[in-house]
Amino acid sequence: MISKILRKNTSPGRIIGFILSNFIGLAIVLGGLQFYSDASSIWSDTDSFIRTDYLVVNKKVTSASTLGQSDMGFSEAEIADIEAQPWTRSVGRFTANDFRVNASVQTGSRGMSTYMFFESIPDDFIDVPRAQWQYRPGSGEVPIILSKDYLTLYNFGFASSAGLPQLSEGLMSSIPLTLTLTSDDDTRTATLTGRVAGFSNRLNTILVPEAFMQEANARFGTRAPAPKRLIIDVSSPGDVAIKQYLESHDLELAGDKSASSAAFLLKIIVAIVLAIGIVITLLSLFILILSMSLIMEKNRDKLHALLMLGYPVRTVQRPYSTLVTAAAAAALLLAIATTFMLRAYYLPPLKALGATSGGTLTMLLTALILTTAIIITNIALIKRRVKKSFR
Repeated sequence: MISKILRKNTSPGRIIGFILSNFIGLAIVLGGLQFYSDASSIWSDTDSFIRTDYLVVNKKVTSASTLGQSDMGFSEAEIADIEAQPWTRSVGRFTANDFRVNASVQTGSRGMSTYMFFESIPDDFIDVPRAQWQYRPGSGEVPIILSKDYLTLYNFGFASSAGLPQLSEGLMSSIPLTLTLTSDDDTRTATLTGRVAGFSNRLNTILVPEAFMQEANARFGTRAPAPKRLIIDVSSPGDVAIKQYLESHDLELAGDKSASSAAFLLKIIVAIVLAIGIVITLLSLFILILSMSLIMEKNRDKLHALLMLGYPVRTVQRPYSTLVTAAAAAALLLAIATTFMLRAYYLPPLKALGATSGGTLTMLLTALILTTAIIITNIALIKRRVKKSFR
């Protein structure tokens, strides 16, 4: 009976207006989040050893550097300047081997050997469990991360022309490498076993633990050259400021540059879409607040009379709270249904481009949090308005 009395002046048009505006805002927010979750894998690097926030930079090779008239290493002042940039979180140095390395491998009745090089970076930049990447002095075994490009060149270039067997990643990881380290003056030498810990598609090098590199350079090397490459942990890999800085200092990025730029552009577009959706959602919240205020103002005398008769505030406010909850729930269900329909439309083309569909949990949690906030805010305002009617 109380609900019938208080809902007499309810305007269905205002409630429908809130549902539509809230639905549009939520649909934009949820659709943008879900699209980002599904599409970001196209530009996300699947490298399990180095994150996409890490950039590898080096100085550009010029005619002067080729003739030995320019130092290709980074000075401490140059490194400090990079560390001072607002988009830099931390900087790591590439350390190269200051000795000769010969690697040999035996596959069945055939074997091969080649000269190679090593590089190392701080262990904090390697996303590998410590147990797999730890070097113990005296153990005689060195974990190695190889570039996938090197294995591809061997399989489809060198192996086919030399009549050697092709090697898969799994097989290569199971074959021990015999490493012979020799100083430049041939007075010091050592033989170790190399174990391929994995393959990287972002690090175009042969990587060993930093602890091993420091020990080997101290034992077989004669100098400490300046680092020729740096690995930088940046806040946003596709930031335009990074590109401008590198160009102005004659630096270049290693690896694919377009993926970082595309991922950065995707983040900006999604941020704009989310901002628009949030603004529309807030506007719908104000519409509902205004509508409920007008309805309760028209029923002010009835509210006062009911409270004077002894009805508790909770009972009097319940019809309005139920109306708000039902309207917000209706907008929520419509927005979620629309998001799933939109996802069913764009997901097949994304998968054709190589995307891996993301989960929907984040989208659903966001929808629930936004709707809950809208309901709680309105119920609190309704309760406050009912209490005022008692005065």
